Order: sequence, then structure tokens, then C-alpha cells
Amino acid sequence: MKLEDLAPLGLSGLARAIAAGEVSAVDATRTFLEALDGRGRELRAVARLWPERALAEAQARDRERARGQIRGPLHGVPLAHKDMFYRAGETLDFGSRVYAGFRPDTTASVLERLDAAGAIDIGRLAMVEVALGITGHNDHVGTPRNPWNAERVTGGSTSGGAAAVAARLIPATLGSDTGGSIRVPSAFCGLVGIKPTYGRVSRAGCMPLSPSLDHIGPLCRSTEDAALLLSVIAGHDPRDPTTSLRPVPDYRRALDGELRGMRMVALVEGLEPEPDPDVAAAFAAALEVFARLGAQVVRRRAPDFGDVNAMRRTVMMAEAAALHGPRVFGREQEWNPQTLARLLPGFALPATAYLRAASARASVCAHLVRDLFADADLVLLPTAPCTAPPIEDPQVREESAFVALANRVGAYVGPFNYTGLPAMSVPMGFDPTGLPLGLQIVGRPFAEATMLRAAHALEQATGYSRAEPPA
Repeated sequence: MKLEDLAPLGLSGLARAIAAGEVSAVDATRTFLEALDGRGRELRAVARLWPERALAEAQARDRERARGQIRGPLHGVPLAHKDMFYRAGETLDFGSRVYAGFRPDTTASVLERLDAAGAIDIGRLAMVEVALGITGHNDHVGTPRNPWNAERVTGGSTSGGAAAVAARLIPATLGSDTGGSIRVPSAFCGLVGIKPTYGRVSRAGCMPLSPSLDHIGPLCRSTEDAALLLSVIAGHDPRDPTTSLRPVPDYRRALDGELRGMRMVALVEGLEPEPDPDVAAAFAAALEVFARLGAQVVRRRAPDFGDVNAMRRTVMMAEAAALHGPRVFGREQEWNPQTLARLLPGFALPATAYLRAASARASVCAHLVRDLFADADLVLLPTAPCTAPPIEDPQVREESAFVALANRVGAYVGPFNYTGLPAMSVPMGFDPTGLPLGLQIVGRPFAEATMLRAAHALEQATGYSRAEPPA
């Protein structure tokens, strides 16, 4: 079976085709393995593939289906994930030389849920070193290339996953988001990516970067696929005490509700840095679509996110330094300079700075919810102020300039890691050169269903999620 036969199906369509016996799990698995091993490696999206174990699992899934045994909504569907999700006995690198060959003895809880739903884990995808970087650069293992323009980054840190899903080399993937690492790659690569509410999805068995800020979520080609994947992985997990006991809805059922009467606050002024003109124009057009669909769109000046972003960076740098510090000193030459530029400042932070930033989170979240959601169901803003930067951007080679670039790219997403509010990116168009642009939709705690309903309506009205990158 050819990739061009399977790729248009997406995650949900492929799951239906396998369940109906129209496509075998073996054919699907072999096709996506070959795609990742070919085009995926050209894009530098692949960390490692597991063809023998994957095909053996696919054969088992086909035998089960023949007996009328369907494990769940992803039965026989091949998936590959960011190189930070533990699979017992399989090696991981976390995109890093210093962690090369790490072999966990446990499996991530989200992967156990995917296993129970019938999915097949076929490998790991490239990532920014220890997930610390929002542009996608990784000099040591290779910087993944954006399928929409191979001279541009994918965004990070879920870089390989975004490239692989955008290029139709895998139906969907899981990533992590500590400061935009699901949403920014989704925006830069024309995908739907969800950072759920803090505590909605377990992080057990996932490489930590900053436990106070880390979130796990899907990157997909459509809202239907994202709703399906989130429905499978969300929920309380005894292995992760931060997870919520709140029941998990079937997010797919929320997709088709109308928007009439839904209240949206659009942050059209005061964003720092200012969005590029192409981003601002696409954002304005998206707001008009929502208004035509019946939503009540109120345009408002953005609050000052500067202090919130500064506190998020303080928490992230301190926790990342504590977790990864033992492998830094004496091995500095083995790290990417871009990673060290973000990691080393964490060692110089006084404990009082970390404690202030960490202890302020609850009150900051309460104030933000009060200010933004007093008369709104959702808040809208661009995912990033710009399109994907060039891989060879001169700023990447100079430490302070790179940090400034990273802070600019992530300025609109970081506040929602610090507060734990759910946020997602959905395609809102393209710039004149054909680079994708992303709209960020933010909800109240545990309002993922409302976010998905709005995103699905925009997707159906515009068709941007159906666009394909050049061959």
C-alpha cells in the first residue's frame, strides 16, 4: 500500500479503515515505517524506528481484528512520538549526547493508554536537546526541516514530530509543552496542537524538563484527530499525583456544536512583541470568520504578559538546572550551545527568586482568569508573532541574540504554561510565501471541549487544515 493512499485518511480515518478491515495494520505500519525511514530522515525528523517490534504488533492487531476483537479507537494505528516518552527496554536520547543510550525500565502512562486503545508504537522522533528550546535547533543530532520550506525551522521542542505529521509521514504524535513546545511547532507547520490544562494528562514516564510547567498533548492534522487522541490519553493517573480526578469527556462529541452565543475575547492590541503584519492580518481574518459563525467577538487590549513570562522562565530555568545539572559541568562541550544558553542561567538563580515565582502562580492564574474570562468563554491571540525563522538565522550563533529570538518566538505561549490554562494552536492561514500561521485559543481550566469546538468551526470554515505542504 502506498503512502498517498493512507496519508489523506488522517488518524481518525485510518482508525476507521482498519476497524472496518479496509486497511490492514501490517500494511499501514509498513507504509509509515518506510515513509519515516525515507522522507522522514531527509527532514531529520527521526530519532529511531522499531520495525521488528512494530510489525509483530501489527500482525497481532490484525489477528485480533479477524477474531472480532477491537482493543479500542486506535486499533492497529501506527504512531511515533517525541524521543522523551519511555518505553520499557527501548533506548532514548532526549535529543542529547549526554543522555544517549538511556534505557528506561518503565513505560509512560500515556503510551500505556495508547497501547490499551490499540495503537502501535513504531519509534521515536527528533527533538530539541532535553526539550529546552522553542526554535527547533539541535546542532548535535540535526535540526529538523519544515516540510513547508526546508530552509526554515519547525519550531521546538517537538520538532521532529511536527515535521513528520506535517509531511504526512505519520498520522499523529505526542509532544510536550513547557513553554510552547507543542503549540509553536503546530503553528509553524500548519498543525492542530493542544496543551491541555495542567493535570489533565499524566506526565509519568516522560522526561521532565520543568515539572511545574510540563504538559503532554497531541500534534495532529485536524481537530477531529486531536480530539480523538486527547480523549485516549487524558485522565487521572496514580503514577502522577498532579493529575485531576475530573472525568474525561469524549472530546469528539463537542466538535460539531454551533458557536452562536459563544463569547470570545480577542487580544488585538498591546501584545509584546507586536505581531508581524502577515500574522496580524491572518488573525483579523480569523476573527471575522468567528463573527460570521455567530460568536460574540470582543476586541481588547492584551494584559502585560512580561512579568508572567519572566516568572515562567525563572521557574523553568531553576527546575531544568536542578534536573539536568549533574550532566552539565565537565561535559559542556557535549551540549548544544543553544541549550546551554538557556540552561546555565538556572544555576545562578537565587532560591528566593525561584520561590517567589513558584509561589505566585496560583494568584497570577486567578487574576488572569478574572481579567481575561470575566465576560468570555475563550481568549484568542496569535500563537507566535512571526512565521518559522530560517534554520541559518544569524541570531542562532550568538548567545544573547539566540535567547532574544527564543523569547520573541515564545512570548505569546509561555503565560499559559505558567498558569496551567489549556491552550491550543489551529491553522489560521499562510503568509505570502506559503508559511503556515497559527491561531492560539485559550480556555478556562478544563475547557478543552470548548476550545476544540471553536477550532473545529474555524477549520471547517477555512479548510486550512486540509492544505498540504509541497512535495
